[in-house]
Amino acid sequence: MKKILSAFSLMLLSLSMLSAANLDLKTVANYGFYARSLGGVKPLADGEHYAQVNNERNAILRFSFRTGQVVDTLFSVNNCRGCEFNHFDGYILSPQEDKILFQTKTKSIYRRSFTAEYYLYSVANRKMEPLSQGGPQQVPTFSPDGKMIAFVRDNNIFLVKLMFNNAESQVTNDGKRNEVINGHADWVYEEEFSMNRFFEFSADSKMIAYVKSVERDVPEYSFPMFKGLAPAIAENDLYPNNYTYKYPVPGVKNSTVTVHTFDIKSNVTRKMDVPLDEDGYIPRIHFTEQADAEGNQNQLAIVTLNRHQDRMDIYMGNARSTVCKLILREEANMGWLNEPTYQDIEWTDNGFVLQSERTGFNHLYQYDFTGRLTRTLTSGNWEVTRFYGFDKKTGDAYYESCEPSPLQRAIYKVDKKGRKTAITATKGTHSAIFSSNMNYFIHTASALNEPTFTTLETTAKPVLAATLEESKAKKANVLVSNEHLKAQLLGSDMPTREFFTFTTADGVSLNGWIVKPAGADIQSAEKQYPVLLYQYSGPDSQSVTDSWGNGFFGGLSYETYLAQQGIIVACVDGRGTGFRGEEFKKCTYLQLGLLEARDQAETARYLGSLPGIDAAHIAIWGWSYGGFMTLMAMSEAPVFCAGIAVAPPTCWRYYDSVYTERFMRTPGENGEGYSTASAIARAPKLEGHLLLVHGMADDNVHFRNSAEYAEALVQADKQFEMHVYTNRNHGISGGNTRYHLFQRMVNFLNRELKGK
Repeated sequence: MKKILSAFSLMLLSLSMLSAANLDLKTVANYGFYARSLGGVKPLADGEHYAQVNNERNAILRFSFRTGQVVDTLFSVNNCRGCEFNHFDGYILSPQEDKILFQTKTKSIYRRSFTAEYYLYSVANRKMEPLSQGGPQQVPTFSPDGKMIAFVRDNNIFLVKLMFNNAESQVTNDGKRNEVINGHADWVYEEEFSMNRFFEFSADSKMIAYVKSVERDVPEYSFPMFKGLAPAIAENDLYPNNYTYKYPVPGVKNSTVTVHTFDIKSNVTRKMDVPLDEDGYIPRIHFTEQADAEGNQNQLAIVTLNRHQDRMDIYMGNARSTVCKLILREEANMGWLNEPTYQDIEWTDNGFVLQSERTGFNHLYQYDFTGRLTRTLTSGNWEVTRFYGFDKKTGDAYYESCEPSPLQRAIYKVDKKGRKTAITATKGTHSAIFSSNMNYFIHTASALNEPTFTTLETTAKPVLAATLEESKAKKANVLVSNEHLKAQLLGSDMPTREFFTFTTADGVSLNGWIVKPAGADIQSAEKQYPVLLYQYSGPDSQSVTDSWGNGFFGGLSYETYLAQQGIIVACVDGRGTGFRGEEFKKCTYLQLGLLEARDQAETARYLGSLPGIDAAHIAIWGWSYGGFMTLMAMSEAPVFCAGIAVAPPTCWRYYDSVYTERFMRTPGENGEGYSTASAIARAPKLEGHLLLVHGMADDNVHFRNSAEYAEALVQADKQFEMHVYTNRNHGISGGNTRYHLFQRMVNFLNRELKGK
């Protein structure tokens, strides 16, 4: 007993020492304090099990939804004939779950796109073989009957027939880099419409529909790639190479998109007769399960947008006759259409569920295939944030919303009679992965001061509690707890984190969080602290939530590190951010950056008015849109002594067409808005010391944004610091890069906020 008590005392002592210890910046920068999660979960068709890859990424295990325990092994490299790899990057199950495609040798292209070498595995005979010998593939997809696989290579679509000895044929032949793309998204579609695969099999596996993007007339953008390190590009040793790709900016020509179908049996290709503005978009296509009079499931839903992105049309087309009929038109009340309206349409056996802001808040509406509204699933002055689907047996619908508070997320069930039931606690932030029969769900929850934890639950008897701590204490099947983070980031003598709300001079109530050094009292003038504001501020974004995901690295670990250095860190979501209704979000329409900058300046004034805050030493920083906001806010009012702008868009004429025009229209339509919303135009008004950071290989927010802004500062006789990272994209990472960046930032902040 003494030995047990002694060991227990040592454990408490070690935890106490850990909680009191200062965080290490390199560990923070390398995600050492990131919350563990249950990654790679795929619910299986039987509704009772889910698949997950093991830590070594060389096996797929089958788990029970009821117990969370391993039932058996679906695949292992150690028990496979013809396996040519020791681990894999990802996998795709066939609809019948009798075949598996394994992704290896992955090479990233842009945010969502990549090439890989895929291998096809037969579960029955444990045999592995290459999917294709013709070179790496993109977006391979099984046909619904599991007898074929289509993929994209070099901008063309290929088809592999598994029943014919994996015979490979080419569906399209005109694909060419920077000219024509078949079945895959171009850069701007991938980035702004959140997709990369642009082809679909029909439900009866008889046809393929695809989008052809002709981008030859889209202007090109180039940037140099040097030899560099981590990784080194050997062929660029003596001379750098230019990377050139199609990148449409506001007002210029986008890709021309058309929809085509391919009849697999007859090899006939047809062009769908879908009405589309000359400069319109097709963000989604989907083959429905609706059959025609002959029993063919060839009804193709085509979603279109006008270039202003304030009108969506859904057409139902016959893939053989090519005739398309408009079944639904959705138009924005103000500004633009909410992205989930066209990106997250949920197709069902007999229709679809649409997300719409038609009442001023995002809600769910159920339609049949003729476009007739059959049911309003949700309503109220709050927003639905995710639709999970229907229980086919009961008709119950499951969704996630911020009904409790814009800062929180809870999961609800609504039955056919409209009766609503919460299946999670309403405090904190909750998300779920449901079994295919909706009987079980893997429940992930967290709060500002409660690390992410994951449990297994049933929809029939979910575990409900008033608080997350109480909820976790009641759980039987805790899969991931992250208890170690409580000792590391929430223990004794650690900085504290809490929410606050204040009202601006414009009468707007704003929400924020604040991280304070241990023992700091900002209501007392006994000791004053410098402040760093962190924000993103982009349209429909949210940085202040009752979740563990707050801060740049999640868990406020970077912010906790700074607080241990004596710097208070705060964050406020200003006007234009999301989940408070359409009016709050869209008040920035046609004038990006103006109201947001005013709100960040108001935040600085509010914090500076508190007795424990050193009003002369308040800084601001952000990345991407947050970098833009840093520059705009420092030019709004002389309230910031310093700022750090990482990868900022500095002029909206330089950013991509789809994103920018969604909020600003074109420069020809809104020239004044583009001029006043330009950080470059406001450069002469910049106040405070600036650190400007950018990656030279940023394909998203091009380096020219910082280059042109730096020139504007030079000509305005404004001194500043600038740091450029060789061969780094928008994420500025790789090798020692991320740590170097954050050490550079810390050194800058110590000097500007603390005089060190």
